Amino acid sequence: MKQAMKILVLLGLAFGLSACAGGSMVSRNAVPDSALSVATKSGPVALVPQYDVQAVRVAVPRDLRVSEANMFYPLADIVWRGEARGDRHAQVRAIVQEGLAVGTQGMASGRPVALDVEVTRFHSLTEKTRYTVGGVHSIKFTLTLRDVATGQVIDGPRQVVADVKGSGGARAIAEEQAGRTMRVVIVEHLAQVIRTELSVPKTLPLTDPSQVPEGMALVSRNAAPEIAGWRSIY
Repeated sequence: MKQAMKILVLLGLAFGLSACAGGSMVSRNAVPDSALSVATKSGPVALVPQYDVQAVRVAVPRDLRVSEANMFYPLADIVWRGEARGDRHAQVRAIVQEGLAVGTQGMASGRPVALDVEVTRFHSLTEKTRYTVGGVHSIKFTLTLRDVATGQVIDGPRQVVADVKGSGGARAIAEEQAGRTMRVVIVEHLAQVIRTELSVPKTLPLTDPSQVPEGMALVSRNAAPEIAGWRSIY
């Protein structure tokens, strides 16, 4: 009886092995094709500018309230501590102008336009916030696009929110020592924001991602907003 049972077990194993050989091997960690991201099946995604930006005009109204109070959250429209005390309206204008100029550099195709930008809020971090908990650089502006030849409004006015996370504590100190100041962070973010506002996403052919035409910027399909998940005191 025992001998017969052994024979049956061996036969069962033989049939099982033959069935595996007839099919394809499956890994427990294999990712189904349907789960693959679109980016792995097509080329990189780039932001393609829609306009030929010929001028960027930034205004910071003088009636925006400025605060120099060193507290966690001053009630004001303009809070800026990244430079020595001075004309905060002029300092903010220079920062926004630089960020938008960097972001529109290379935009030279499409309808010729001029950008009219009016800052409505520029609430950065105070010293107290910067060197403790950190927070959010809260930046808002009104954007209007005008035809260069006629002055006609072709887009806007519309509000653009350009908030960006601001590091705090030891991390903020380390960033500053490395040259990544609050101004650098804000200028970079403003450049990214205006590129997004004036461009449309386009999937490029599967080629070398480094061969992106001038004026375009690669976009990660899985990129999360810079302040996603950030819980600030604001």
